[in-house]
Amino acid sequence: MRLLFPAAAVLAAAPALGLAQDLRGPEAFASLADPAERSAAIFTEMGKVLTHPRCLNCHPVEGGPTQGEAMEAHNPPVVRGPADLGAVGMACTTCHGGDNVAFTGSPGSIPGHQPWALAPVSMGWVGLGLGEICAQLKDPARNGGKDLEALHEHNARDALVGWGWHPGEGREPAPGSQEIFGALTRAWIDSGAECPA
Repeated sequence: MRLLFPAAAVLAAAPALGLAQDLRGPEAFASLADPAERSAAIFTEMGKVLTHPRCLNCHPVEGGPTQGEAMEAHNPPVVRGPADLGAVGMACTTCHGGDNVAFTGSPGSIPGHQPWALAPVSMGWVGLGLGEICAQLKDPARNGGKDLEALHEHNARDALVGWGWHPGEGREPAPGSQEIFGALTRAWIDSGAECPA
């Protein structure tokens, strides 16, 4: 299924699509005897993280990043720029430092992590169906050159991925935890790395 809706429409439909719920661990799929069916179901569960605003805001297919739960255009307006680090003279790191910084005297924060950058265009997910995201993640030509083991390492241990569960004041974290997401990735790979239809 290919989603061709604006980001706001995708988010409004998220509860019905099962995208904004708690994240279940691999054990929740143990009753599925067919490894291919179990693998696709596990990836669908991983999709709750992959399609959450914490990930989608920095994985646009075109244009610049979005921000917030509603995935609104970044304010101030920014562009992808060379090497996905923002425009010359207005790099992502102009505002985004190595850590989240809370606003003084009001709720909210400026997100931060070192490094802070957009995912390359080849890793854009906004508007894609889970099957398309899955195929992209398995393709080293479109996932930054990662084989499945490197993809597991990235999902389970990469600190920028982990930022999604520690996004700073004023932001909803991604569902579950990086530990559960890593365990799901391991179980998905071990059951054949199948993609949902």
